[in-house]
Amino acid sequence: MESSARREEAVLTPREIYERLDRFVIGQSGAKRAVAIAAHNHLKRLLARRLRRTSLIKKSNILLIGPTGSGKTHIARNLADILNVPFTTVDATEYTEAGYYGKDVEVMISDLLFKANHSVEDTQRGIIFIDEVDKIARRSQSARNGAGSRDIGGEGVQQSLLKLLEGREVYVPLNVTQAWNKSDFVQVDTRDILFICAGTFSDLHDYGDEGGRSMGFGADDAAKQRQRRISTRQLTEFGMLAEFLGRLPVVVQLDRLGEDDLLRVLTEPPDAIVREFRELLAMDELEVDFAAPGLREVVRYSVERGLGARGLRSILEHVMSDVMFEAPERRRHQVTVDAGFVRERLRGLDSTQLDV
Repeated sequence: MESSARREEAVLTPREIYERLDRFVIGQSGAKRAVAIAAHNHLKRLLARRLRRTSLIKKSNILLIGPTGSGKTHIARNLADILNVPFTTVDATEYTEAGYYGKDVEVMISDLLFKANHSVEDTQRGIIFIDEVDKIARRSQSARNGAGSRDIGGEGVQQSLLKLLEGREVYVPLNVTQAWNKSDFVQVDTRDILFICAGTFSDLHDYGDEGGRSMGFGADDAAKQRQRRISTRQLTEFGMLAEFLGRLPVVVQLDRLGEDDLLRVLTEPPDAIVREFRELLAMDELEVDFAAPGLREVVRYSVERGLGARGLRSILEHVMSDVMFEAPERRRHQVTVDAGFVRERLRGLDSTQLDV
């Protein structure tokens, strides 16, 4: 990987970042705009530091809030590709407060260092995506008011993450598979690492609607408006530290994807699942026609079970399993995946059988 510090390319504009995201991420226009602006400001901050200018630009760490399968991870991964920087995904639930059994938060920097081929220079300009961040909220009222046992996997992790989010020089192990006392260490400055945290915050995004559910004409529009009103106060009441939220200045809420959006996810992006299946089966000289009604059945199944875009691949893998198994024996044949074909294979399938 060419060192990002030596690349003197012009800073991408928010519109350029948005348009590149738009090729791969369906829907979520508001979220893509907010992420594009944050990424642009992040690039300008990097440029100012690279030119050794005194700058007032603060870190643009991002908090993504949205239901399962709405595209949180997908946005972050594609943003890293657009910015051409190392990227790693970590699960917040794997970490504990320093000194306790479990991963220390510095290990996530080691993961990024590994993805950057152990280049400290590139690591310091990478992106870390911290998923399931809502699972490290304060776990009890006693922890909230200071009584009871230490919350080493919730509030304790939030406290440990503060220094990384704000930007500090930390020592991280070169080999994350070894114990700390056996590893070689390297110093990494996290001031220019972009942190993107994400969580469903399911109790809030369903959707903190204190006014109750709307019914009748315009109910869906009213629900979407409620969906956009998660406040910092609600997040702190949920169990997130005010100091932690203060280091995530860009808060982005994602909408639940509807059937039309999920149908586009299946077919439109350059890396769409349907395109992948066509390519796989074409290598066995098997032509597959994915009829629109058949894909609509796949989408409807995902929506009914709340699986979102993440569940589409698992559903289609199940639907196509027999075809994939028999493909080498059915060369120069054509298969039509219509509504009847899909319904027959999804009959009796419970959502818990799907790996999402």
